[in-house]
Amino acid sequence: MAEFDPAREGTDGGELYLGRQPILDGSQQLLAYALLFRSGRQSAADVADPVQATATVVTNAFSELAVGDALGPYRGFINVDRDFLFSDTIERLPKDAVTLEILDTVRPDEAVVDRVRELRRRGFQLALDDVVGLDVDYDELLTLVDVVKVDVQPLSPEQIRAIVERVKPTGARLLAGQVDSQERMAFCRELGFDLFQGYYFARPAIVAGRPLDHSQLALLRLTALLLEDADTAALEKVFKEQPGLTVNLLRLTNSAACGVRTRITSLRHAITMLGRRQLQRWLQLLLFANPQGGGVTPLLQLAATRGRLMELLAEKLRGRAADLPDQAFMTGIMSLMPALLGQPIADLLAQLPVPPAMAQALAGGTGTERPGPLGRLLQLAEAGERGDTADIERLLPALSGINAGVLNATLASALAWANDIGREAGND
Repeated sequence: MAEFDPAREGTDGGELYLGRQPILDGSQQLLAYALLFRSGRQSAADVADPVQATATVVTNAFSELAVGDALGPYRGFINVDRDFLFSDTIERLPKDAVTLEILDTVRPDEAVVDRVRELRRRGFQLALDDVVGLDVDYDELLTLVDVVKVDVQPLSPEQIRAIVERVKPTGARLLAGQVDSQERMAFCRELGFDLFQGYYFARPAIVAGRPLDHSQLALLRLTALLLEDADTAALEKVFKEQPGLTVNLLRLTNSAACGVRTRITSLRHAITMLGRRQLQRWLQLLLFANPQGGGVTPLLQLAATRGRLMELLAEKLRGRAADLPDQAFMTGIMSLMPALLGQPIADLLAQLPVPPAMAQALAGGTGTERPGPLGRLLQLAEAGERGDTADIERLLPALSGINAGVLNATLASALAWANDIGREAGND
């Protein structure tokens, strides 16, 4: 097999970008990722279309980028076109880690139905992708697939109901794709959907005058104390006022992702062993953890992945300042605080003495121009989450030392790191 170079190889010989979108269950717990393999040489009109990556590119991405390992306990949903569906190399994919998502361009003729039946016998899970209508030709295929993903965005409520009524008797799970708001998610859940794809959970709902709860205030106070280089006694005092935070901190800092081999058993031990740099990042992540335990919040996964991705990318930048990686991690985490806390970023920045470069990078909204290296790294992370290859290619030339290959490899590493955090945060 030829060595896979993700910086050069794509469906048309162009650059290939790995993207992902979270898939949540009905209780809004992360269940899987929809993996996107997009070529940078597509026209702008084609960027939003489902990627039809070749079997070689996708399977090599799993082997060379270790995407299967990066997914951790979560499945990867992968688009397959007709050629990929019938390719022998599809069977090289780890069937326990992927769901094959048959594109809407694949007509369910007899050969397709037979191939799906064969792949099911081999242990693969299969799904129908971006369904907007189901005619009688889909009758047999519906009895064979595990998931039916409905593109709810262009459909009326009546059209969505008709698809739900058609799918429910087959036993296939319903996945709502292109969910862009909590309201749309609630509507789909009432109809019988139990899977949801998109970043709707990360859209901030700003409520004027909304107070922060005690644990959130304590975490912001602790973060501010660290930024001001306060002594350990001052940190301990705040922690002791919130015993639940101490438990959560010990749980997260004992994670394998922390890099500390000695088991941490006390608050003072945690502060001493971790040091200020590590303690600061765990405090930021604790904001996103489920305070009651029993599950990993999707915002925790997204925040951990975005922060780590930006940190790793910052380390690759040529001519960077020594403190840029640490600031990049914090910028990634803080960029999601409005969604978590329901307050504008300007109000949150007023409570934290962050460096001016960070404040400038965070001041803009998603998709807007952000100044400086931190701003460009944040834009790059956001563009990757959207699968916006045009924006990625626009940003890369200004980030010396980062190309498509570096972006893909660091994303795989960031996902693996975030999964370690998630597993530890979800333990009792």
